[in-house]
Order: sequence, then structure tokens, then C-alpha cells
Amino acid sequence: MHWDQQELDEAIAEGPFSGVVAIDVGGERVLERAEGWMHRGYRVPMRADARIAVASGSKAFTALAVMRLVEDGALRLDQPVRELLGDDLPLIDDAVTIEHLLGHTSGIGDYLDEEGDWEPSEFPLTVPPHVLTTAEAFLPLLEGFPQKFAPGSGFAYCNGGYAVLAIVLERVAGEPFQAVVRRLVLEPAGLEATDHIRLDALPGDAARPYVFDEGDEDAVLRLPVLGAGDGGAFTTAADLHRFWLALLDGRIVRRDTLATMMAPRHEVPDEGKRAGLGLFLHGEHEALIVEGWDAGASFRSTHLVTARTTVSVLGNSSDGGWPVIGALADAVDAALDGAAGGGSSPAA
Repeated sequence: MHWDQQELDEAIAEGPFSGVVAIDVGGERVLERAEGWMHRGYRVPMRADARIAVASGSKAFTALAVMRLVEDGALRLDQPVRELLGDDLPLIDDAVTIEHLLGHTSGIGDYLDEEGDWEPSEFPLTVPPHVLTTAEAFLPLLEGFPQKFAPGSGFAYCNGGYAVLAIVLERVAGEPFQAVVRRLVLEPAGLEATDHIRLDALPGDAARPYVFDEGDEDAVLRLPVLGAGDGGAFTTAADLHRFWLALLDGRIVRRDTLATMMAPRHEVPDEGKRAGLGLFLHGEHEALIVEGWDAGASFRSTHLVTARTTVSVLGNSSDGGWPVIGALADAVDAALDGAAGGGSSPAA
């Protein structure tokens, strides 16, 4: 896969970008850039193996944990979520199913509605961040939001839907959400550096999430202290490549389950993507995408399936990663277009 080095350098400077950029092809890393700071106050330089928050990129882990329980018969895709919520969250329509939540077609009201004027610099939490250590603890945040549309009648990206899925996982599995994801997804995939980490106890190999591209203000007061179903995991560029390979090799869910998740269900033309079930796909080609944007995170990882190539940008500020993501998205598109037209392989 070819990229314009000058364009990449300009995108890194534009942010300015702080984080890690990596391209992995099979077992070889062909591009690696570590820019900016893991800790600005102490001037700790970014490392290529830094653990960095990926915000909504975490939703893929939630979806896969759900699908593992579907495979085991503990959940059904057509199961009404009301069976598991009981009297909680009464404004969620009784017809909403697990599949609706996974595919962003539930129509439920969203506690963090990105279709409005939301910005990562805001303080969206209505409860103290330190109490948000389990999925159940999110219930007060999810109360009071009426349905936007009838379940299954439309598509609307929904953070709240994945927060509800995390509650479902806890109730069915009988253990904290983070432990469920670790057991069902992270460990089978061999992702030793990936986990939900408390923001008030970040280890030395984790990059602090900064709200702005300049200054020392981090995101700890804007985010749950421990991420749940809709975001909050930390990972590395190397683990992202391991994740994609493990997923496609059938080491997390069965291949038929993955085929169900990868089947395009809705077009997302404004973002050049198609929505599967818990995963997003390139708008035209066989490539998978996970993406996240939040206070202290600007992230995208794209996997070119046929070429077994992963292109990842992990930024530890809210906006600094997007110029770099855009520059590499152009390179991904060119590679995929070339492969589809009979040109050189995307891995070339």
C-alpha cells in the first residue's frame, strides 16, 4: 500500500497530531510513526507501543461479546431487550431487540447524541464520573430519553444502545461488563495490551487523553472513570492488527457469525461507510472499520480483508487525529480502487 509521505507529514503537523500511526501487512509493519506526547506535563514522548483510548472503537468489542452469547444460546438476536431490562428504562419500546441495538436501528433516545451540536470539550455526564465503574451504574444516565422512531424503521448511530447492551451482558453473564469482554473477546484474540482501564489509575504505558491539541487539560472529568459498552477501551496499534486477524480467522466468533455481522445493512454515505451488525464497512470495498471520537480520542482502524492489511491512527487528543485519518483514508481508497480494477495488490 502506497502513501504520500509529504501529505502524511503535513497532516501530522496540521493537528498537531499526538499519537501513533501504523500500517501492518500480514506479519510486517511497513509504516510506524509515534508523534507528540504520552504525558505533556512530564514531557514523556509518545511510544509506538503506547496504549491509547479508542472511544467508540470499543463498540466492536461489545458487539462481539454479545454475539458470543448468541452463539452460546444465552441471547437471541430477535430477543426483546425488555425481557432483560424488566422495569428499568421504561421509555425504551418493548419491541426493541438485541439486533436493533447492535445495528443502530432501535430508535431509542440517546444520552450522548452526536447528531446534535455535541463537542468533546463538553461535560456530558449527569452523575459523578467516579461512580461509572459498571454497566449497571449507567442506568441513571440512560433514563428519560423517549423513542425517536419505531424499532427497525430507520438507522441512527446510538451510543445509548451500546450502553444498554453492556447492561444486558452483565445481567446475562453475571459478572462486570469489562470482565465479560476480557473473557469472551480480548483473551481469545490474544490482545494482552487491550482493556478498559480506569482513567484515574492509568499505567505508565498508557497515553493520557487530552481534550485539546494544546495544553495539559486531560479528559478525566468528561468521561466515565471506567469505560463500558459504548466506549472507553485502551489498545495499541499492534493489538489492533492482532484483533482484525483473530476476528477474520474465526478465533473470536464463528465464521458464520462474522458473516452475519459483516453483511451490509445500511448505507452511511456522509462517512463513506456501510453499517453491518456491530461493525462498519468501507462504502464500496471489502474493508472493515472501527472508529472513535470523544474527549481525548480521535481514532480509526481500517482492515483491508483480502490483503490482511491494517491501517490505524490512534490519537490521544479529541481532534488531532482527523487530518491524519483523512490522509490515510485517501491512500486506503486508492489501494482498494486499484485492487478492484485489477491493479496492484493493496499490500504492494
